Amino acid sequence: MSFPRIVLSSRNKKKIEEIAELMAPHGIELIGVRTFENVPEVVEDADSFAGNAAKKAAEVATQLGEWTIADDSGLCVDALAGGPGIHSARYADAPNPGSLEADEANNQKLLRELAAIPTEKRTAHYVCAVALSDPTGQIRVATEGRCCGRILREYQGTNGFGYDPLFLVPEFHQTFGELDPVVKRHISHRAKAFERAIVQIERLFS
Repeated sequence: MSFPRIVLSSRNKKKIEEIAELMAPHGIELIGVRTFENVPEVVEDADSFAGNAAKKAAEVATQLGEWTIADDSGLCVDALAGGPGIHSARYADAPNPGSLEADEANNQKLLRELAAIPTEKRTAHYVCAVALSDPTGQIRVATEGRCCGRILREYQGTNGFGYDPLFLVPEFHQTFGELDPVVKRHISHRAKAFERAIVQIERLFS
């Protein structure tokens, strides 16, 4: 089975590496959108993770004439009525979303918002929606994955990115920031969404 190369509509280096590792064993070549010049940022103004993923995939696909995959993910905290949700990357309105500085600002705001919330009510889940667009902008694959956990009061671990050092996975008694990357690749919301997408991609090109 052969696949066309697929562009990932993201400039986040860690995310590109994480997703490329998920797809490589299946013989799928993934390249980041930063490989191409003059590709404008997609405005993520949809009202859902799925909508943003589809928009990012379709707009980049039509601009480049390439198969393009995109994800939109975020943290949904029960005590914050599902927030920050689709606003996760820009929660603290810091510049350069996805940068270490923006991640730190987002994490600090989350800790402030949850300061008075007791441990048992700090439940949360990560959501990831994935969309694959063909070169004409038609969405051919759409999936979603979730991972449930709890928000800690202080950072634990230095792996991952975003809210990972605060997101405890109860079954493993570790945060995403502490988990071995091999383990995270199998249990994370992103892993689940992309594993489901890979099954559909293999079916699409079989």
